[in-house]
Amino acid sequence: MSQTQRLLLLAPDAMTRSPAFDRATELALALDLPLHIVAIDYLEVLSVAGLFAPEQVKKARDGYLETHRHWLWQQAELARRHGVEATSEVVWGKDAYQALQQYVKEMPLALIIKDAEPEPALKRIFFTPLDWRLLRDCAVPVHLVTDTRHPRPRRILAIVDVLRSEEQDLVFNDRIVDAAVKLAEQCDAQVQLLHAFDWTAVYASDMGIGALPMATGLYEALGVAQHEAFQSLAERHGVPPQQRHFIEGAPLNSICTFAADDESDIIVMGTTEHRGLGRRLGSTAEQLLHRAPCSVLAIKPVE
Repeated sequence: MSQTQRLLLLAPDAMTRSPAFDRATELALALDLPLHIVAIDYLEVLSVAGLFAPEQVKKARDGYLETHRHWLWQQAELARRHGVEATSEVVWGKDAYQALQQYVKEMPLALIIKDAEPEPALKRIFFTPLDWRLLRDCAVPVHLVTDTRHPRPRRILAIVDVLRSEEQDLVFNDRIVDAAVKLAEQCDAQVQLLHAFDWTAVYASDMGIGALPMATGLYEALGVAQHEAFQSLAERHGVPPQQRHFIEGAPLNSICTFAADDESDIIVMGTTEHRGLGRRLGSTAEQLLHRAPCSVLAIKPVE
């Protein structure tokens, strides 16, 4: 099989053109990578009926798959007309995550792209079991798409946590910023770099609320150290001063408010399988995935 990296778009079950199709096409063009579109079908009613009328059900399943295969080919053809090297495939499988893992093993994937589920009150939420499994366990970066008002992203927001100083955390921060900066360059977009530092919450978790006034100066000094680490991180990746944002306050609200006000198209953040979501960004990460006002690109640490 070809060793050329490619993008993998997981198409929704329904034969409807979702926002992820346009985003995947634009990213394939911007990154100059081929695109493989896959739909993973499974109809419980056909599987149960097959126990009683296997021949008839097989014909029904084959007919459904052929219809879906032709529709997906048409979507790939639209991408090809835009200049993308695009292929498509429909597979039958009950466990979509396991099916995707086969692609991860067999293809050199740069990115998995998938639609996220919208929530009614103009919010966005990533809540399907497949979304969470991809975010927690998949070694390949995952891009969950909410909408494509800008199919090719114009504004990219990178979120980092410079509170920890372990070597693996420093390397992971560099990986997150590097991914955001490269994506911005390839898409001719602007990148913003943000760290939200809530020193009162850090102190409370370490020492307890009652002693807070006694060590205010100590934790203010910690904030200065983190600000210096943040500036150093930005310098290493060439992020201009006007695009660096060190915000003091509750991280979740600060990040969501900034992303909404900045009209960010993508939030680039880190997730890791080893200690659950959120450890690299504190407890904010999982909540952010529920409240992010735009699409999310989840970067994974190097093993």
